Amino acid sequence: MQGPLTGIKVVDLTQIYNGPYATFLMAMAGAEVIKIEPPGGEHTRRRQRDGGGAHIPHAMLNSGKHFVVLDLKQEEGKAALTRLIEQSDVLVENFRPGVMARLGFSREHVKTLNPRLIYASSSGFGTTGPYRDYPAMDLAVQAMSGVLSVTGYPDNPPVKAGPAIADFNAGVHLYGAIATALLDRERTGTVRAVEVAMFEAIYPALASNLGLMGGINKDRSPRTGNRHGGLSISPYNVYECKDGHCAILANNEHQWHALARYFDQEWAITDPRYATMYERVKRIEEVDELVGGWARAQTKDQLFAGLIAVGVPCSPVRELSEVMQDEHLHARKALVEIDHPIYGAMTIPTSPLVFEGVPRDIRWPSRKLGEDQALIEQPELVLGGSEP
Repeated sequence: MQGPLTGIKVVDLTQIYNGPYATFLMAMAGAEVIKIEPPGGEHTRRRQRDGGGAHIPHAMLNSGKHFVVLDLKQEEGKAALTRLIEQSDVLVENFRPGVMARLGFSREHVKTLNPRLIYASSSGFGTTGPYRDYPAMDLAVQAMSGVLSVTGYPDNPPVKAGPAIADFNAGVHLYGAIATALLDRERTGTVRAVEVAMFEAIYPALASNLGLMGGINKDRSPRTGNRHGGLSISPYNVYECKDGHCAILANNEHQWHALARYFDQEWAITDPRYATMYERVKRIEEVDELVGGWARAQTKDQLFAGLIAVGVPCSPVRELSEVMQDEHLHARKALVEIDHPIYGAMTIPTSPLVFEGVPRDIRWPSRKLGEDQALIEQPELVLGGSEP
């Protein structure tokens, strides 16, 4: 599979979600990614022994990669990593700051091994600053960044966002930084190290909540439940219907008019209490009562089909099992069903990055621990591609 990163060779020292997602995106774009694991495997592989479905994220994030095992605490492992670095374009790691230096592979040393190599790192809080040495997982970063403080309902304790949003936001930013650095190297010959902090990558996602602080709340942004984070759109909520719940919002007057007409409530279009977004936001509780009452008379499938038909954003609240079978995602090959050689039948995502002329699929499933160990002695085997 020829992609925009075909011919780029990546040394992947990443683990868990943040870094592996960045290198997964690179692999799906055509790069040759050599994933280096410690003896026993990286964290998501080891978690499989305890059950809990950890094989699913491991398989998701490691498709299209080559797998080798190195003990970087031993001289033999260090020598093998040195050989790989000398023949690669990018090194990616998401250890805590200082770990690579203690292993003998600081940015400065790596630059002497390969002056053209782009050193890419990601961590919770970055390589400088007062928080540099804090350990960080997704939950800790959500808490530190303010995500927890604005998630949930105002009269309940803060709640983390369900997905690992700090990890994956950082992974996408890391991919972008690496791709940008590769372009810079190609155009100007400049080789730059890049880094992404999870703490900083998630902050822009708080834009609506920060907007609320710039308005009526100066000291804190309250938890708004399923309402808009900036409390600047109404209606905007999850409403009960006959057989479940639907998310419904009207982002402008045109959508509000279409919503009211759909429910045969044309009076709400001209009533001065609800005629403008400004007035609806002032009466957000009343608007939610109105729309909630209208919604409860229909099933979620009726609401979804009817409101989409008239141009009102709406979606049923679905279980993950439903999303995994979504016809749209499968039609676009955003999700594919595979017979994994280790785990059996499973549904996994391809890359969300769609490139013209590149078939949308996985290159190959994730592989056994150390399956490509031959690359240690002959790293040039990967140059030019070696898909199974």
